[in-house]
This record gives sequence, structure tokens and C-alpha cells, in this order.
Amino acid sequence: MTTTYPFSAIVGMDGLRLALLLNAVSPAVGGVLVRGEKGTAKSTAVRAIAALLPEVDVVAGCRFSCDPAAPDPSCPDGPHEPGTGEARPARMVELPVGASEDRLVGALDIERALSDGVKAFEPGLLADAHRGVLYVDEVNLLHDHLIDLLLDAAAMGASYVEREGVSVRHAARFLLVGTMNPEEGELRPQLLDRFGLTVEVAASRDTGERVEVVRRRLAYDEDPEGFAARWAADEEALRERIAAARALLPRVGLGDRALRQIAAVCAGFEVDGMRADIVTARTATALAAWAGRTDVRTEDVRGAALLSLPHRRRRAPFDAPGLDEDKLDEILRRFEEDDPEPDPDPGPEGPGDGPDGSDGPDDTGSGPQEGAGDGAREQTPPTAPEPSVPDQRGGEHEAAEREDGSARADRDGGAADPGEGDGGTGGAGGERAAVGAAEPFRTRRLDVPGLGEGAAGRRSRARSAHGRTTGARRPRGTLSALHLTATVRAAAPHQRTRGRSGPGLLVRRDDLREAVREGREGNLVLFVVDASGSMAARKRMSAIKGAVLSLLLDAYQRRDKVGLITFRGADAELALPPTSSVDAAAVRLERLPTGGRTPLAAGLLKAREVLRVERLRDPARRPLLVVVTDGRATEARRSGGPAPVERAGRAARMLAGDGVASVVVDCESGPVRLGLAGALAGELRGTRVTLDELRADSVTALVRDVRNVSNPRRAA
Repeated sequence: MTTTYPFSAIVGMDGLRLALLLNAVSPAVGGVLVRGEKGTAKSTAVRAIAALLPEVDVVAGCRFSCDPAAPDPSCPDGPHEPGTGEARPARMVELPVGASEDRLVGALDIERALSDGVKAFEPGLLADAHRGVLYVDEVNLLHDHLIDLLLDAAAMGASYVEREGVSVRHAARFLLVGTMNPEEGELRPQLLDRFGLTVEVAASRDTGERVEVVRRRLAYDEDPEGFAARWAADEEALRERIAAARALLPRVGLGDRALRQIAAVCAGFEVDGMRADIVTARTATALAAWAGRTDVRTEDVRGAALLSLPHRRRRAPFDAPGLDEDKLDEILRRFEEDDPEPDPDPGPEGPGDGPDGSDGPDDTGSGPQEGAGDGAREQTPPTAPEPSVPDQRGGEHEAAEREDGSARADRDGGAADPGEGDGGTGGAGGERAAVGAAEPFRTRRLDVPGLGEGAAGRRSRARSAHGRTTGARRPRGTLSALHLTATVRAAAPHQRTRGRSGPGLLVRRDDLREAVREGREGNLVLFVVDASGSMAARKRMSAIKGAVLSLLLDAYQRRDKVGLITFRGADAELALPPTSSVDAAAVRLERLPTGGRTPLAAGLLKAREVLRVERLRDPARRPLLVVVTDGRATEARRSGGPAPVERAGRAARMLAGDGVASVVVDCESGPVRLGLAGALAGELRGTRVTLDELRADSVTALVRDVRNVSNPRRAA
């Protein structure tokens, strides 16, 4: 059996450790969502806290871990008579990202249910995690419907399995812990709200602390048993303190003054709904119990707000979760002025006297270096640094190749790019600073044609496990969605030959049919953005960035993966590889500089290469190519080679030949328009839309899907 890394040996991570301990004291807090960069001991801390939980008494032989003192009356293995049971350690159950719905909630034996009327139920992970810890690594990559089931069970304390009129219910109360790397995508706000607490973790920048982390990890890897033995006393002290805080929790009083403070803080941060108030109250109560007190004080309310509100405050699109501590202090200060009643005097145990004689609510018994700080006021973890932006400068050789604008227009078949001549924006030295994006707006939905089978989402039509039923078929693997009518129709002709004599229907496994359902899938939306000199007018580029930001927001809401390619100067660059983190794409877009020539062909060829690689990685996810350009193509022409416009046309035809669905966002403006973007859309066999037509509320806009290759010139 693998020896778990000791919780008390974890260096730093004050907020994470405190949040886990508070949930261990009061599971009613609602779990923890841990956000942070890779390699920050998120998983190590979660596995370590499970080893500190007290043992649980269970009914012998019960697969659902019923408490012998109060067995669940609806337990599928019941009924159980109250009495003595057996003690076992609290479990930690891990939910893998690729788990099915049946693996999570359990599965009914549909064949026995139809033929014998027996509720034969195979428990899932929710049953295994009852009265323990359910750990979901990379929770942001879990399918939405699984997250909904998971959080519903965590909120209700029970799991329900409903299949064709047959239902099973069992208790499912557990400490829910999810970890995620924000670079790989965010959770929807309504799902964030279902986690009780959230903490942000990042690797320490302190040299001494980093050295201690490495020293302890190497010591553990060399001798796990010996390392754990050295921390056994600290682990036992923590275990005893958790048990003492649990015993004290029912006696902690949440006075009217503390409730008014909590309400003032939640109202001041304009959080939606009332869950924030409830979770903050429960967390403040747990903080008081952890400190060994029976009264909730201002410091408890403040510490609870720092953990329960960052992911619930109202945010603009693509803003990272967080809480303004100065604003929090101001709200509490104003409350003190309006309601100057002092907190009650401390009793025999002062504010820093825990049940084991430790100091303050954040003392986890792990020593001064790795302790949790000086109380709840210090438990806000640092914010992860923003991702760096790749260098997007053009080649230096372009400065020597500036030509007269009219001559280039004749050579390339298009108008010269404004700003690409001697005005200072043409070569590598003419890069313009990034401009901010205009206000985002709600866009029309752009679909990929046909019927896919990709990951669940909200964009294109697809066969999925959830949606409207469109037919039936023989099961492929485990039966997950029974089509009852088709099953009865398949079994009915064989009843006489099977010797049916009673009222029950004799059903064999070959008779079973599963429902074929149609829903929506998420796509890979690959943006190819023209950042050349022809797009460099500040107001124009601001509008273009606003449009792309709006499409990114739409992709976030529809659960797409996104990628970003930019082209300017001498070549194209993959500014953001395909990822679920739409936020990262927004950051890259905001910092995008402009200037230089327009290597449109390079941008399209780069897109083709990226899509080829992604097709190998995730063949079920269909791509949607979004080219944001005015259609012009200007670049350094090789001797005897094709003109830039011709090269761009060839690249577009190759993408069309690959069957890539595409849309061209035409950014051309002004009274004289060349229609080059429309011609590009024709070569791509895609759709052309203007910036105005992207708006969902535009009077002139039509509902535009990306049409199939049958009408390649419709968007000209």
C-alpha cells in the first residue's frame, strides 16, 4: 500500500490547507475548488487530507457505507437494523476525467428490471465516496452533465438513478474537492457557485521555501515510510484537532451581529443568489470551531469571505476570480461604524487558543515554516502570473523591401496596405502598439454542417448521450439509455418460443435497444487574425478585436476549444495552441500588435497544419475556421513565384479540399471596397460575414450557418 505524503509536511499553501481543514471540520461547507498552475501540490494536499479524517462506522457488508447508528431507510442493500457495525478509514475516491455517467452514479440491470421487476443496482463512485472524500482532478475538463450530477448529489446528500421508470436512491454525502488549471479552461459560473470554497494556488517565489519543498519531496521519495514516521506526531495532533473541532461545532453560536456582517459583505460584492451568504455563514462557524471558540467573530467572517466569495462575485467576461481585500475591509469597517456593538469578550480560551493549545485558526500543527500563517487575514494565496505573449515581430528584411503602394497594388492584384509604405508601419521597425478591444456583443451562432459525434457542447448538431431521441440501435458497450418501445418491439415476437406463461415480459440481452439522441457538440474554433498594416487603423483594429472577443465569448459559452493564429510581417504565428482556456486567447488578443505586410497564405497554411495535428489528437472534434481579414495579401515575392493573392487562393482551396468548415469575417471598410474577403470565402467554400452581420441584434443580419460545400460561391 502506498504511503500518503503527510498533510503537515506540506510547505506553505496556507489558503489551500485551511480550506481543506475547514471542510474536514464541517462537510456542510460544500467542498473546495482548487485553482492553480501545474505542479503546485494540489493533488498531494487533497490525498493527504483524506488520511486525517476520522474513521467511520459502517454496516458490515453494506456497499453504501450506511451508519449503523442511523442506517439509510432507502439503502438499496437495506433495510438494516440499527446496531453495531465495523470501523474503517474514510475513503478517498477519485473520479477520472473520462468516466461515464454509469460509473459515476451507478447502473441498473435493465434486463432484470424488465423481466423480473428486480432493482439490481451496481453502485457507482458516488456510493463509494459516501462519508469520505470525492476528488475530481481537472474538474474543468469533465463533461458538463457529469458535473451537474456530481454537484446535485453534493448539494442534496443523495444520488438518484432514474431509468425508464425504475429509480434507485442512496445517500451520498462526501467532501467534494476539485482541482483545475485555469489555462485549460474555466468552469461555468453556475457550476463555480456550487463549490463551497475556492482557493488560488501558485508556486512560491521565495527561494528558501522552494528549497524546503524540494528537500522534503526528495526525502519522501527516497523513504516514504520513514518520512511519514517523522511527521506522525504532527499528523496525530492535526487528527485530534479536527475531531475536537467537529465535536465543538454544534455548540458554536452564529449571532445576529455576525449574520448582519455576512449579509453586508455579500451584498457589498453584489453576489448572485443566497448561496454565498449560507456558505459564508457555515465557513465562519467552522473557523470559530477550528479556533476552539463557541462564538463567531469579525475575523471569522473576514476569513470566510476570502474563501467563499472570490468565485461568486459578479465579473466581466474573461476576468479571473478574485476578491478585493481593501473593499472587504472597507465594508467591515463601515459595518462597525453603523453597528458599533463590540464582539463579546473571549472566554477562558482566547482567540488564539485552539483545543490543542495551538495558535490561531490557521495553525495546522505543521511547524513555523510550513504553517498556515497568522490567521484567516493572511490566507489569500498569490495570483498565478499571466501567460506570456509570444514575440510577433515581422522579419527585419522587410524594411529594405518597401515599395511604392501603387506598384505593389499592380503586382499583387490588390490595393496597397495603408501604413505599409514609408509611413512607418510597413517593416519590422513599424510595429504599432496594441490597442484595446471594443465592447463585446452577442454574436450569431456559426455552426459546422452535418452531424458530429464530438464532445458535448452547445454549437453544432451531434449525436450525444443527452438531447432529443431520434431513433434506436443495438447497444454499443454498456447500455446507458434504454429505448423502451424499441426493446419491447424486439422482444414481443419471441414470447411464445421462449415459453412465456406469466404476465412478465421475457427479455433477452439481444432484445435491448439503446436510444439514439441528438444534441449539440463543442467544436474547435480556430481563429486566423490579420494583424498587418492594412488593419492598423486604431479605431478599426479596436472594432476587429471587439468582434473577435465577442466570438471568443460565444465559444466559451458553447464549450468550444479555441486556437489563435496571427499573421503579419513575414510569416504567421500560432499565438495560442488549441485549448479550452478561452481566457488565455482573450489575453493574447488584447496584447496583439499590428503592422507590416499581409502574408495571408502563410496564415492559411499555418491553420491547415494546426488542424491536421488536432485531427490526429481529437478526431471526433470538428473544426470551424474563422478568418478575420480584409482579404488583402502582400508579402515579399520570390523571383518567379506566384503573386501573394494567388498563393492565398491556393492555400484556401487546400483547406476547402480538406473539408474544413470556414467563415470569413470581412473587415474591409470605407467607400471603395475590393471584395477580396468575399473572393477568399469563395475559395474556402465558406461563408462571408461583415462585422455588422456578426451581431445577433443586427437588423440586416440573417441566421448564418456555415453551409456545406454544395454552394461554394454563396457568400461572394
